[in-house]
Amino acid sequence: MADATFRFHAELNDFLPRERRGRTFGHAMTRRTSIKDAIEALGVPHTEVDVILVDGVSVGFEHLLDAGAAPRVVVYPWSLTPSLAEVRHLRPRPPMPPRWVLDVHLGRLAGYLRLLGFDCHYRNDATDGELAACTDEEGRILLTRDRPLLKRKRIRLAHFVRADTPRRQLAEVCAVFDLYDAFAPFTRCSHCNGLLVPVAKAEVAHRLEPLTKRYVDDFLHCEGCGQLYWHGSHLIKMRELVAELYQVRPATLSGAPPPSPR
Repeated sequence: MADATFRFHAELNDFLPRERRGRTFGHAMTRRTSIKDAIEALGVPHTEVDVILVDGVSVGFEHLLDAGAAPRVVVYPWSLTPSLAEVRHLRPRPPMPPRWVLDVHLGRLAGYLRLLGFDCHYRNDATDGELAACTDEEGRILLTRDRPLLKRKRIRLAHFVRADTPRRQLAEVCAVFDLYDAFAPFTRCSHCNGLLVPVAKAEVAHRLEPLTKRYVDDFLHCEGCGQLYWHGSHLIKMRELVAELYQVRPATLSGAPPPSPR
């Protein structure tokens, strides 16, 4: 029986044991299996994979590995493409602007993305099956820190969030998907994902604190839940958030100036 050899590139190594990262290693093949199953058995979700080479040829997830051969498998994420004349990309390219669905552990991240204007489906009681169905049926990108969830067949476009604090998670997602030119602050409600529209001060005056009523004239309210927003401390915090994101923007991305929150 021959061993297959595997090599994973770049951020795919995050899913491997330390002793297998950044190197070629052997893996015993006991039966004929699909390349997708073999890769996921090693710990790497298919949603993180973009190109697979088997003996130098770009193949799809359905490609079968023969237990009697000794295939050389090299796997690339979407951030890195091999120099070949013909490459088969396996990971769909995300639409712009992207629409998201987030697992139950990423509620703060969902709120931040909504504040920047992105359409985010989030429920703190959603099951794995519901999340998989949402990304499949609505064409949303799944954001999660649940590795087994990423291995569900219905999920094709997703990102495993590496960072463990909400602000760092936001910076990571903005960098990975290059979201900077799509920022649209104060267009979506951070609580329910509804759209924000202007509302006359007279219509909401009964809901305002005395100082807000005295000094603020322009208001937005959510069409979904009725939450009020105004350009006071909210605007200052949003400007700080956008400036922070641009400070950590990768140098490989465009250096356009940050947009001013409306």
